[in-house]
Amino acid sequence: MGDVRKTPAVTQPIIDLYDEYTHAPLPRRVFLTRLAGLAGGTAAAAAVLPLIEVNYAKAQMVAPTDARLEASPITYPGASGAVKAYLAKPKGAAGRMGGVIVIHENRGLTPHIEDVARRAALEGFVAVAPDLLSMLGGTPPGDDAAREAFGKIDRAMAVRDSVAAIAYLKGRPDSNGKVGAVGFCWGGGTVNRIAVAAPDLAAAAVFYGDVPPAADVKKIKAKMLLHYAGLDQRINSGVPAFEAALKEAGVSYRKHDYPNVNHAFHHEGAGARYNADAARLAWNRTAAFFKANLS
Repeated sequence: MGDVRKTPAVTQPIIDLYDEYTHAPLPRRVFLTRLAGLAGGTAAAAAVLPLIEVNYAKAQMVAPTDARLEASPITYPGASGAVKAYLAKPKGAAGRMGGVIVIHENRGLTPHIEDVARRAALEGFVAVAPDLLSMLGGTPPGDDAAREAFGKIDRAMAVRDSVAAIAYLKGRPDSNGKVGAVGFCWGGGTVNRIAVAAPDLAAAAVFYGDVPPAADVKKIKAKMLLHYAGLDQRINSGVPAFEAALKEAGVSYRKHDYPNVNHAFHHEGAGARYNADAARLAWNRTAAFFKANLS
């Protein structure tokens, strides 16, 4: 019989290592060396890598050419200058709509985030996804290059560029004047900070984002929807203090915990970290939240 090789198991330590690689200054060479140790050798590491790295082809849920939508690149005036962005809205919609800002992970404006903007548009909103690496020339091709660019980003400026999208959406003739924001990972943490900085943000949906400074929570006026992955120890360590600050400040919020799923569970292209059931439930809750607060 031939040599039948089994695909290595994607264990929780492997997922935790990948999370460290994507969020800490861990060189790829070091990451691959440690991955080989966890997987059982370099060949096993090479086999397991495609199971944990992002595959954007698998992350598309709504085609860019979907006939129900109008979608295109745009720019809008931001604090750092012209901000590149992607806009999607229902085609031929009558009347005015709420606006949704979609904030990307620490990989920049990727096909996945553009896809999320199209999903928001299908729910009846004008959605804009800013490229918050615009201040550095825009999102570069390749996740590793984008990861390096994020080491240079001015996050406070990124928040101001995001807040500027509120004015852009409110100023559109198809706007009803209500704007919300949704973000994932780095973008989730940025949405928390947009809520702190922008009293006119109506609603904020945060997917596994780092928490804002506790002293700033009292500035939040938006209604908050918080999604957390049960296995995401890095992010979850800050959540109890955040929730206590929200309660003390009287902020309207709802928190959902998704047991036994990992950071990035909503990202269809995230391989073993993706969880279809949790992703579907979280998105349905987010769509309902925006419809209740932005319509």
